[in-house]
Amino acid sequence: MSKAKETILEINLAHLTHNYKFLRSKLQSEVKLLAVVKAAGYGSDAVVIAKHLEKIGTDYFAVAYVSEGITLRKAGIKTPILVLHPQPINFSDLIEYQLEPSIYSLRILREFIAIAASKNLKGYPTHIKFNTGLNRLGFWEKDIELIIESVQATETVKITSIFSHLAASEDHSEREFTLAQINRFKKITSEIIRNLTYTPILHQCNTSGILNYPEAHFDMVRTGIGLYGYANDTEYDKDVLPVASLKSVISQIHQLEPGETLGYNRAFIADGYIKTATIPIGHADGIGRMYGNKNGFVVINGHKSFIVGNVCMDMIMVDITDIECKEGDEVLIFDHTATAANIAEKAGTISYELLTAISPRVKRIIIDKA
Repeated sequence: MSKAKETILEINLAHLTHNYKFLRSKLQSEVKLLAVVKAAGYGSDAVVIAKHLEKIGTDYFAVAYVSEGITLRKAGIKTPILVLHPQPINFSDLIEYQLEPSIYSLRILREFIAIAASKNLKGYPTHIKFNTGLNRLGFWEKDIELIIESVQATETVKITSIFSHLAASEDHSEREFTLAQINRFKKITSEIIRNLTYTPILHQCNTSGILNYPEAHFDMVRTGIGLYGYANDTEYDKDVLPVASLKSVISQIHQLEPGETLGYNRAFIADGYIKTATIPIGHADGIGRMYGNKNGFVVINGHKSFIVGNVCMDMIMVDITDIECKEGDEVLIFDHTATAANIAEKAGTISYELLTAISPRVKRIIIDKA
């Protein structure tokens, strides 16, 4: 592939296929796979990602908000789409675009049933979310009776799935807690199913759950970060390939003398003869200020180069004193060798934050080869 001549985000669909097949290989053939494409496909391009995953056979999609689901429908996506965090104000749009709501409280359930009834809907697919320990969204066990009463009192909705979310499935030291979540989910779902004339899809596993808790795959699993090439586990990181590569170029090289300062607030002071490179990417592109002052780095001609001074809105400056390079050379911010996880960890954050922060103004380049 050609060298970058400007700041670009390469999206490698062959890597996406590889990750999809790897995650599928961990499942029994009857287990469905739901692909999470919220947050612009974890900072890449939700439409591009969803179209490719639909082509290779994913069973379901999930987004966070109704607007994200509408974008996919307008792009021609036909696969079912679960909206994980819908708001009542968007219920009419959700129904218009045949999206499926996560119902996480009695207020949301009652409001959705009312909207569905006003449109004379029958058996509209809904997904009931239970809180089993994450304490973020979801019904409590004590709500089961009221859920059953509400659903049985109307023909407008049907429970397509019951699901929950694991809080620490990537953390082996929290295995006892995770198993308790799984057992609580089993208890909840068995009680609900006893009161229904049909059996909903059950799903609880995220990416780390897929890899670490095969006993909890149930009828479907959800995967987000794993599809994009991050397993959150050194045992499995080698088995997936980062889909996104962020690249840029050296715009200009500067020579600093001892005592000279660089950037806003004079945050960097040269302690000797220093050579720096200015790169056209900054916090408006997703490289936050936390990466400045040697908390983040890029790779130039195979060598690690630390960010010096404060990150600017549109630029970063890096120390290239000991690196052989010239203006116009390619700069690698992250890819499958220097991953977003590596960069993020150095700055005290996580790959999710770095990936999803990449600005829409960064040009996306689609690559469909290894």
